[in-house]
Amino acid sequence: MPAEALAAIDALNRRFLTDYPREAARHLEALPTTKAAEVLAQQPVYVIVPVWQHLSQDTEERLLAAVSDKLRSALFSELDPASSATLLNRIDPEIRAQYMAPLHPEIAKELDELMHYPPDSAGQLMDPRVIAFRADMGAREALTRLRRSKARALREIYVTDEEGRLSGRVEMQDLALADPNQRLADISRRIASAVQNLTPREEVVEILEQYKLPVLPVIDVNGRLVGVIHQAGLLTALQEETSLDIQTMVGASKDERALSKVPFAVIKRLPWLQINLLTAFLAASVVGLFESTIAKFTALAVLMPVVAGQSGNAGAQALAVTMRGLALREIGARHWMRVVWKEVNVGLLNGLAIALTTGVAVFFWSQSFGLSLVIGISMVLSMTAAGFSGAIIPIALTRMGQDPAQSSSIVLTTVTDVVGFLSFLGIATLLAQML
Repeated sequence: MPAEALAAIDALNRRFLTDYPREAARHLEALPTTKAAEVLAQQPVYVIVPVWQHLSQDTEERLLAAVSDKLRSALFSELDPASSATLLNRIDPEIRAQYMAPLHPEIAKELDELMHYPPDSAGQLMDPRVIAFRADMGAREALTRLRRSKARALREIYVTDEEGRLSGRVEMQDLALADPNQRLADISRRIASAVQNLTPREEVVEILEQYKLPVLPVIDVNGRLVGVIHQAGLLTALQEETSLDIQTMVGASKDERALSKVPFAVIKRLPWLQINLLTAFLAASVVGLFESTIAKFTALAVLMPVVAGQSGNAGAQALAVTMRGLALREIGARHWMRVVWKEVNVGLLNGLAIALTTGVAVFFWSQSFGLSLVIGISMVLSMTAAGFSGAIIPIALTRMGQDPAQSSSIVLTTVTDVVGFLSFLGIATLLAQML
C-alpha cells in the first residue's frame, strides 16, 4: 500500500480516536489483540490515553501485554495513577515487576504506594482479579469475554456505567439464559452493598453479616470497581487473628509458632512471666495483711484458693465475651455502661448461686456457720467485682489506644486475685471481731 494511503489511514484513525474515544474503545475491543495493538502503536500517547480509559478491564490486560515496553511505560506515566495501580494489582506479581522495571523511579514508587493499602482495610483484604462489564454490552459478547478470561467459580459478574462506576450485577444463570443480543443492563440486578477500598475490616465484617453476602464488591473513591472480598477468605483471616489473640492473652508473642526456636520463644515469653511474678507478689502481699487472722483460723488458708479461682473464672468469662464484642464491632467504647451493668448483674446472680452451693458444702465440711457465711458473702462480692473488671478492663484499654488482647488477661488475673483475697479475708476478720 502506498505511503500516502498509509498516512491517510493513520490520520483518519487518529481523528476517530481523538473525537470519539468511547466508540473507538468499542472498536478496539472487537479487534484481535495484535491488530488493536498495531493501531495503538501508530498513535501518540496523548491520543491513546482518553481511549484507554474506556476500555474494558480484560481488554486493558490483553493490550498491555501486546504493546511495546516503550508505549507501556508511556501509558503508565500519563494514565491516572489510581487507575494504573488498579490495573497493575490485577496482574501476576512476576509480570507486574517486568512492567514496572522500565518506569521512572518516582512513578514506580507512586504506583507501588497506591497498590499497598493500609493494614486491615478492604483494599488489603480484597481480590483485585475481578472483571467488570459495561451495561450496554450484549450477553453473547459478555459470555465470549468470560470464556477468554478463563474465570472460574463465578456466581455473578459486575456491571459498570459509561464512566466505569459500579452500577449492578448479573447472576450467571440470568446471563446464560438471556437472549444473545440482550444488554446486560436489562438483566442486571441492584448491588446490595459495596465498600470503598479504605473501609476498615470491622465495617466489612458488619456488612457481610448484615447482608449475608458471599462476595462483597470493593470500589475506589470514584465508584469504580477495584476488587471483591470473598467471605470465606475473610473468615479465614479472622480465624487466624483470633488464634493470635489467644496467644497474646496469655503473654505469648504473635510471632511465635509451634515449631519456633527455643531461644526465640524464651525471649518472647520471659518478660510477661516476670510481670506475672510481680503481680503474684502483689496478691501475696494482700494475704500477708491478714496473717494473724489466717493463723487463728487455719481453715481460711484452705478455702482462699476456692474464692480466688471462682472469681478468676467469672472474670475470664466476662473478659472473653467483651473482647469478642470489641473484635467483631458488636460494641464500642461508648457502650461501656451497658456492658458493665450486664456483667455486674451476671456476676451477682452467678455469685449468689455459687455462694449457696459453696456455703452448704463448707457447712457440712466444717460444721461452722460462720465459715459458711464468710465464704458465701465473699463469693458474691468477688464474682460481682470480677464481672465488673472483666468488662471494664478491655474497654478501658481500647479507649486508651492499647491492644486489649495483649494486657487484659494479666491485669484481670491480678485484680481478681486481689479482690478475692480481700473480700474473703476481710469479711473473715470483720466477723471474727464481731463474734
